[in-house]
Amino acid sequence: MAKRTLTNMRVVATGAASGIGYALASRMVQAGAHVLATARREERLQQLQRDNFGAPGSLAILPGDLTSPSPRSAIAAWCREHWGAIDTLVNNAGAGAIGPFADATGDRRRQGMEIDFFAPAELTRICMPLLLSGNRPAILNIGSVLGHRAVPLKSEYCAAKFAMRGWSESIRVELKRSGIDVLMVSHSTTR
Repeated sequence: MAKRTLTNMRVVATGAASGIGYALASRMVQAGAHVLATARREERLQQLQRDNFGAPGSLAILPGDLTSPSPRSAIAAWCREHWGAIDTLVNNAGAGAIGPFADATGDRRRQGMEIDFFAPAELTRICMPLLLSGNRPAILNIGSVLGHRAVPLKSEYCAAKFAMRGWSESIRVELKRSGIDVLMVSHSTTR
């Protein structure tokens, strides 16, 4: 997989309201990429926009909860209308659950799988035609070291990140012939 330049790259970055997503979106815009940043918290997306005003690239925002189908469809529609293609899809949105498995509610277990696995899988599926039209397209899935090694008190999060890892490895092979690269970053604790 060859290195890519970020200049003029069309990037969708989910979970861009804080943490890794905020930092990635900022760095990409500063390097000249055109970024559509998405997250649930619109006020944080607006702050991201203010923080990157005047950057070499461009930053558009589109708030929404990716566990619902309509925001995922809105992302694809925005990209189709404004760019015509996507060069890189960054599946970063996620949430962690902490606590004993015995105390977890069904809702907590389902919520983790929805945001950490089902939402990125569905967004990727919806964006496939746009990625196929992209320049050296790539899918970047933000996983976790906990998708490789489980720990106590984070069973739902670990399960979701293991699912993300398995899915990433599978589609990496499936999409190779179509020219779409699939990468997964498995980070540890971050600031």
